[in-house]
Amino acid sequence: MTITTKQPQDWKDLQNRVSDILEQCGFKVEKELTIDTVRGKVELDVYAEELIKSRRYTIVCECKYWKTNVPQNVIHGFRTVVNDLGCNVGYVITTSDFQSGSVAASESTNVELLTWEAFQALFFESWYESYFSPQMAKRLDPILTYSEPILPKWFEKMNEKEKGEYFALKDKYDLFGWIIMDFTPYARFLKKGPIPTLPLLDSVEESKEVIERIPIEILKETGYQEFLEKCCDFGNFAVSEFRQYRDKYYQTGDD
Repeated sequence: MTITTKQPQDWKDLQNRVSDILEQCGFKVEKELTIDTVRGKVELDVYAEELIKSRRYTIVCECKYWKTNVPQNVIHGFRTVVNDLGCNVGYVITTSDFQSGSVAASESTNVELLTWEAFQALFFESWYESYFSPQMAKRLDPILTYSEPILPKWFEKMNEKEKGEYFALKDKYDLFGWIIMDFTPYARFLKKGPIPTLPLLDSVEESKEVIERIPIEILKETGYQEFLEKCCDFGNFAVSEFRQYRDKYYQTGDD
């Protein structure tokens, strides 16, 4: 599963993306942190820490935006830094790959070698639970509310023509709300199961109704970050259609 399909554009972009993912997983993150060690000052690309049951867990990341494979001397140097700092784990994250000597140099150590894709995979579940799923619920809450069977109090204030238009909107957008619900913490609380997989098209390709009601760019998306943004764009548009009636009839105290 892929957090984002967007590839880093340079070293700074790779560093920022690594930092963002760790922060969204719940870590306290610092970039380009200069710190004193027994061997002198070193600058860390990304330093992250979190508290787990009052115990501090620390990560340090070395980001390599390289086109060539990372050699073993880089791993030896980084391993020394990780050990001097007493970090729980160190990650070397690259947009290329690693020489065979690098892999051997990291064996039986607390240094892990990760491609950009492997880094995403390693933190995906934590990122999904801590950031993606709550964001889906928070940012799409209005359309989730409108897709519920309970009608708002102000519904009865509309004339028959407007009520028909309102039900037409529900027919148009309810399916989107029901599908999105599977990605929220509510669904995970009610039914324990695997994280819903992307693209959605793989699981709904035989459903003409879904394909007609949900934009194909959402159904085809494989990156969860991109999926979130596309769903929010579509959801915000849908909510704006409902709110033309709400804004006309809503009064304080109404749902």
